[in-house]
Amino acid sequence: MRAARLIKMVLLLQARPSMTGAELARELEVSERTVTRDAAALSEAGVPVYADRGRAGGYRLIGGYRTRLTGLGRAEAEALFLSGVPSALHEMGLADAASAARLKVSAALLPELRDASHSVAQRFHLDAPGWWQEPQTPGLLPPLADAVWDDRRITVRYRRRDTEVARELEPYGLVLKAGVWYLAARAEGDFRVYRVDRFVSVEPGGDRFERAEEFELPAFWEERAAQFARSILREKTVLRLTPDGARQLPYVTDRTAGEEAVRAAGEPDGQGRITVTLPIESADVAFAQLLALGPEAEVLEPLELRERFAEAAHRMARLYR
Repeated sequence: MRAARLIKMVLLLQARPSMTGAELARELEVSERTVTRDAAALSEAGVPVYADRGRAGGYRLIGGYRTRLTGLGRAEAEALFLSGVPSALHEMGLADAASAARLKVSAALLPELRDASHSVAQRFHLDAPGWWQEPQTPGLLPPLADAVWDDRRITVRYRRRDTEVARELEPYGLVLKAGVWYLAARAEGDFRVYRVDRFVSVEPGGDRFERAEEFELPAFWEERAAQFARSILREKTVLRLTPDGARQLPYVTDRTAGEEAVRAAGEPDGQGRITVTLPIESADVAFAQLLALGPEAEVLEPLELRERFAEAAHRMARLYR
């Protein structure tokens, strides 16, 4: 307990030119007498704490003294920067505070460790919003993570549909999305995404690769995720939406597709409704999603989907009659 308090006292004095005994006592939640004893203990231990006497006096560090977190190794420093969830921090309004904290820690690290935050961001990315499920850890995740950390080429066997293929990969980064791990890797000069649970074997190579300086894992993942979302929207439905339905549509379907469909709609009809053409994954998925809009959306096409909604409406009416 006292050791932690002494460290906090040094960090407080390091952050400010000078602090009174009362200020330190308040910050440390101790008495001013305890502050005096702690300052003497630090001085005896070689920390240059100086006490100015008089009404304007206080405690300060002399000689430009700064403590460093020299006890952190590279793995510990990188783990520290890996521990946050950027999207959650942003949504809670804590992104700026977290950034400031990381900068303060970076300043205290040894020069050879100050790139830890950058090296981690380029290798591991958590895409967390919108899902609440326990991630399943694939058995081959640890050797893949080792290769990512070490920038080491790997030879893998990967399950694709009913066959297995062999590949030589340069593993750039890992992404956890909705409880599923993905590997971003370069193969034959192109960057691709692989599901980790589909790897059958992973063999580390004997040589390392040079990382492309322009590669940014979060940006790469965002682009590929958008491409994937578009690729599965192979069918279309035509809807007539009330103003409320138009506002809610992006929140019950693919957000980008919903927003673009509303923007592309023509002028409202006499009832204030707009007609939109919405890309969908399938009729079954669209039925489950659009049912949430209730009377705010009318399905016009395809006819089979419209009839399905009509039957659901009749059943709901009978149920609540």
